[in-house]
Amino acid sequence: MRPAHALTVDVEDWYHVENYRSVVPPETWDDREPRLDRNVDRLLGIFEGAGVKATFFVLGVAAERHPEAVRRIARAGHEIASHGWSHDLVYRQSPALFREETRRSKALLEDLLGARVAGYRASTFSVTERSLWALDVIAEEGFSYDSSIAPLRHDRYGIPDAPPDPHVRTVAGGRTLVEFPVSSFRFLGMRLPLGGGFFRLFPLGAVLRGLARYEARGVGGGIYLHPWEIDPGQPRPRGGSFLGRWRHSVGLARTESRLRRLLERASFAPMGEILARAFPAEMAWPKATVEQ
Repeated sequence: MRPAHALTVDVEDWYHVENYRSVVPPETWDDREPRLDRNVDRLLGIFEGAGVKATFFVLGVAAERHPEAVRRIARAGHEIASHGWSHDLVYRQSPALFREETRRSKALLEDLLGARVAGYRASTFSVTERSLWALDVIAEEGFSYDSSIAPLRHDRYGIPDAPPDPHVRTVAGGRTLVEFPVSSFRFLGMRLPLGGGFFRLFPLGAVLRGLARYEARGVGGGIYLHPWEIDPGQPRPRGGSFLGRWRHSVGLARTESRLRRLLERASFAPMGEILARAFPAEMAWPKATVEQ
């Protein structure tokens, strides 16, 4: 039986993205058109039609504005995990601020769900060599697993020599944290993520071959996407860099059809479920949390 791959969604609205941060700053977010509810519901319909379950890494500010969307995701049988609070890059934050935001997001999600939240993913995979201290905080705050490290080179994120497969890390105080790195594939000598803009840009066959290489090693890979990626009619703010606007908008019109085809051709499951089978001791509750 071939291993299942992790299907993950980073739940944020179109205006939360790093590519627009200079032209749509956080202090203007409350005035922006919210499109998250409709896009989440569309994804839920796609996943239901394909008979698959996913992990939804929910941004704290998105959960605060759309609490019923979080509950609908959970009622549909999907895993809820944390995507932090503000979508600011980890290495732009102090450890104290990062801990505050991490704790705040986890508390809100657990209050909405009435259940523990086991997984964490940093905004823009921004746990890098200069912010590895964040893994200590993530473990101390009671998470069992993390999916914030990209074993590749990128101008905003990445630790090129990080292990590419799920593994256990020992962090501060002897705690353990299961890491599910960003899955990637090779293209013209480059290692690229299996998700986001790269999923929209490169041929589906390249993505499937990338997943097949994980299968050949007897492990699952992973795919990530965002609700706004199936919404080609979203607002397109002016300003900022051409590269940022292009990264955000390239291939939006074909994301949904490509996603539907992907779900027909590969096996998927929530990230927490995959890791609970592979690392039962490390994923078991209860977990030690930092003293209040």
